[in-house]
Amino acid sequence: MKRFGLLISALILVLMLGFGWWVISRPDRGKTGEVSTRFRWVGPNDKIVVDGFDDPTIKGVACHISRAQTGGVKGVIGVAEDTSDASIACRQIGPISFIGELKDGEQVFDEHRSLLFKELQVVRFFDRERNVLVYVSYSDRMIEGSPKNSISTVPIMPWPTP
Repeated sequence: MKRFGLLISALILVLMLGFGWWVISRPDRGKTGEVSTRFRWVGPNDKIVVDGFDDPTIKGVACHISRAQTGGVKGVIGVAEDTSDASIACRQIGPISFIGELKDGEQVFDEHRSLLFKELQVVRFFDRERNVLVYVSYSDRMIEGSPKNSISTVPIMPWPTP
């Protein structure tokens, strides 16, 4: 019986450490805004959240991503599983320069959408033939992903000097 109690205590400790790691590992992407989509009697409402981020490898490109965020009690404590719905828009905001080597399918954004198994990702491709950067947002799971996705393209154009 004493072993069972120790096992339960160890399991609770692992879960608490995992939850703490998950909470502090969620990066702040620069919230642009949010709109409420569903009223909740207890806890915050469900909403659509819009964040902005810069491509870490390409200077001169900024993206905005919107996605659903579940409110309520589960949303407050971080155990709600958000839907796979997301939309992305990327634009050239200055002269484009490559900081590192471009890799097709390189991840430029990620965010956990549930405590353990679901993640929202943005990956980038370079269409050399058309001189266009292509950004794709999608959600995946450890076992089964979602076919829901969104795409945005950024043609690489000359940028006037001020």
